[in-house]
Amino acid sequence: MMKEKIEFIIISQTKKNIKIMIRYVDGNLLTLADNGDFDVIAHCANCYHSMGAGIAPQIKMKYPEAYAVDCATPKGDINKLGTLSHTVIQTTPYVVNLYGQFDYTGRRSGKMDLDYDALRSSLKLMKEKFTGKRIGLPMIGAGLAGGDWSIIEKIIEEEMRGEYVTIVKYVP
Repeated sequence: MMKEKIEFIIISQTKKNIKIMIRYVDGNLLTLADNGDFDVIAHCANCYHSMGAGIAPQIKMKYPEAYAVDCATPKGDINKLGTLSHTVIQTTPYVVNLYGQFDYTGRRSGKMDLDYDALRSSLKLMKEKFTGKRIGLPMIGAGLAGGDWSIIEKIIEEEMRGEYVTIVKYVP
């Protein structure tokens, strides 16, 4: 079903000698999800229910339950960092809000909003919940949250060990 161009595939060996496959494609994560390419999609969320920038408003519009489960969590609670919320009605795909940033104000002053440890923890939880599923991610945390993709990619490789992950580089 994948119609977008596959740019490259990384298959790496980890310390535990388990292969990780990360596939990179150009396209639109939500369009590919509509095509049935993923069982699960996820994005980096803040702890304030904003879903107002990046891919979040598109997710909020297309998958209202993803926003509803986000709003069911305590607003502005720093304890959400490193956790997740996800749709519970069997939608295709499941949508996961990964709480990898506390707020979204750092970018205004040139500071990074992404918390690498929180992203790591939330990815670990996602793997536990959705093991064996086809997972689609945008270049999570590297856009408006200000994270360094080379660090994020390494975190994904470590935490999603043994899973099939596709990174979708947004192309309008």
